[in-house]
Amino acid sequence: MLCQDCKEAESTVHLTQIVNNKKVVMNLCRNCAEKRGFHSPFENIPFPLAEFVTGMMDTGKSPAESKKVKSLLYKKCSSCGLTFEAFGKTGRFGCGKCYLTFGVDLNDLLRKIHGSNEHRGKVPSAATDSMKPLREDRRLREELRRAIEKEDFEAAAVLRDKIRELSDKI
Repeated sequence: MLCQDCKEAESTVHLTQIVNNKKVVMNLCRNCAEKRGFHSPFENIPFPLAEFVTGMMDTGKSPAESKKVKSLLYKKCSSCGLTFEAFGKTGRFGCGKCYLTFGVDLNDLLRKIHGSNEHRGKVPSAATDSMKPLREDRRLREELRRAIEKEDFEAAAVLRDKIRELSDKI
């Protein structure tokens, strides 16, 4: 998308404002955005995600683990060419395909940082009753996964039947 002001350079600054209850969207190149006085407050602040990521992942216990971390850092998006190392420095992906390229690695990283890669926030009180069967289904599926990992197939069969019953009710 071209800059709305100069109509020459690619727009890299996307600003959305609400003015008099109307949404105003501006797509500007960096130069035109600076001329208008817009700049990122994080522009000159280094983003230490790369160091954080390597700190979380690089256990240094074995050469194989170190090799895995290095291969992740130099992994590239097939669409835009962004490396995970470059993502770590900026904290931003280059395109939508980056999420597909780095998704599995991000899931592992999020699990290490937060203890889970699934949001477990609050549920509005009005939705609590409607969410109970869905939560029960999720809990049963997690138990089923653990039972299969332990090769406890009798328990897995019972859980499978409970999940089917619950699915029919939902």
